[in-house]
Amino acid sequence: MAEVNSNYNKLAAGYLFPEIARRTREFQEKNPDKVLKKLGIGNTTEALTPTVVEGLIRGVNKLADPATYSGYGDEQGKLELRQVLSGYYDSKGIELSPGDFFISDGAKPDSSNIQSIFSPDSVIAVQDPAYPVYVDSNIIAGRSGNYSAKKGEYEGLIYMPCTEENNFFPSIPEKRADLIYLCSPNNPTGAAATHKQLKIFVDYARKNKSVIIFDAAYCEYISDPSLPKSIFEIEGAKECALEINSLSKFAGFTGVRLGWTVVPEELVVEGTKPGEVRNMWYRRQCTFFNGASNIVQEGALAVFSDDGLKESRNLVNYYMENTKIIMRGVKDVGLTYYGGVNAPYIWLKTPDGISSWDFFDKLLSETGVIGTPGSGFGPGGEGYFRLSAFGHREDIEAAVESIKENLNI
Repeated sequence: MAEVNSNYNKLAAGYLFPEIARRTREFQEKNPDKVLKKLGIGNTTEALTPTVVEGLIRGVNKLADPATYSGYGDEQGKLELRQVLSGYYDSKGIELSPGDFFISDGAKPDSSNIQSIFSPDSVIAVQDPAYPVYVDSNIIAGRSGNYSAKKGEYEGLIYMPCTEENNFFPSIPEKRADLIYLCSPNNPTGAAATHKQLKIFVDYARKNKSVIIFDAAYCEYISDPSLPKSIFEIEGAKECALEINSLSKFAGFTGVRLGWTVVPEELVVEGTKPGEVRNMWYRRQCTFFNGASNIVQEGALAVFSDDGLKESRNLVNYYMENTKIIMRGVKDVGLTYYGGVNAPYIWLKTPDGISSWDFFDKLLSETGVIGTPGSGFGPGGEGYFRLSAFGHREDIEAAVESIKENLNI
């Protein structure tokens, strides 16, 4: 008799963003004349830049000509694109081989899929709060016990608290962890790690033969030149870390879909030699994945051209200007907030200690603004609320004005 994977039943509740959509839909049905303003899901809104569009069109035109048509490609990604990515990291002072790069359809699937090459018995440590896929994918894989509603945690996982007291960057685990998920700049808190902070984790991972899974999807939003944009800026990281990145938030590829994972040849775990972990990820991709779209890879090549980088960074600046508008607005109404300097997210402290979901309902009913409850990112997010700077400028301004005029605190 076929049976389902019972680990799905451990998931505490519906996925965060569908739950937001459900509550929003119910509110809209009861208030059809209310104009809603979205500062919730981190979904880009501005058009792809001209150079990127030219690249995508070039990819389509290649498929329209028998002389340049291509079918299945290298599951690892176009060699040309991997060479370009190697040069992109080299510009940061990081030497990586094109063979260390694996092109995919985004950072989110890679964040989930990468743990499949490690032991099912691996002990997982996550920043708390954290992007939900880190936790949920490991729950589904069977790496936890049941959910404790009292604690708001899954048994068997190591939660690394990110609080006001530690500037939203955690201490190393007190227990031994096998896989450690870090994200900088962080989603949802907007905090960006320093070299010193990351070095502590790299030293821990090397000592314990752990692996750091480092999510750098927002690295292009870092404006402070003293902060690292890659885990590989840290000495020794190639031996104990892999890095996941994406063009979703940098170049507006949220719907276009393209990301990459860096698995250095030097990365080793218990019982392996250099190159074995990288080869295992390659085997996984060859088995389960036919490679990123050849059209999209042409668009990615355009992103890393001189004009493409300039345009994409202008796009980042646009969203960061939105961030400043939101920060000024929430400051004017007296709300305490964090983040927003090196990331497109503002991490609000809910007023009067009300719960994250209660503040979601309050903000929606009083102002028509949709945000993201912090508790949806883990127990450490309770009492906080995420606002996103992704949106058209006029919509951002309208949302902020509605908060200033209508929010009762």
